[in-house]
Amino acid sequence: MSGAPAARTGRTVIRPMYWTLLPDREPDAEPTVFAMECVVCGETSAPGEEFVPAQEWTLRHAGRHPSHLTYREVVQRPWRAFMH
Repeated sequence: MSGAPAARTGRTVIRPMYWTLLPDREPDAEPTVFAMECVVCGETSAPGEEFVPAQEWTLRHAGRHPSHLTYREVVQRPWRAFMH
């Protein structure tokens, strides 16, 4: 083996690509889904496309469990990436 570099047979062109990430608002996009989770016990509201039912669940849960004061919002939002 001679240690000489292999002959090049072609040329590689690398150009920068720019990507954008946006919430997917296309007509065929999946819906955004909301839920609330109790951080104390892990119980979770039913997921839904409206936030109000999750908020109402949180208030009912806190009323039944007065020591459960910390909650986590869980949002599943579709996103779309595109190159330009």
